[in-house]
Amino acid sequence: MDQVTELTLEQAFSLRRFADQVERMSHEQAQVLLIEQYRQMLLRETLYRDLLKQEWQLDTGFASL
Repeated sequence: MDQVTELTLEQAFSLRRFADQVERMSHEQAQVLLIEQYRQMLLRETLYRDLLKQEWQLDTGFASL
């Protein structure tokens, strides 16, 4: 994992647009957005974990061995 991952050009533009929007927000609006972003990150993490379990068949139990 020594490889540095960089954003695509499209992602870089999207990030810049997002940063511009955040700069125009009030402190309270930015806090609400940050909490929502964190919630979505946790949901994405759970989704990835569940998909990997399904793909790697980790939920099948030892009875099938």
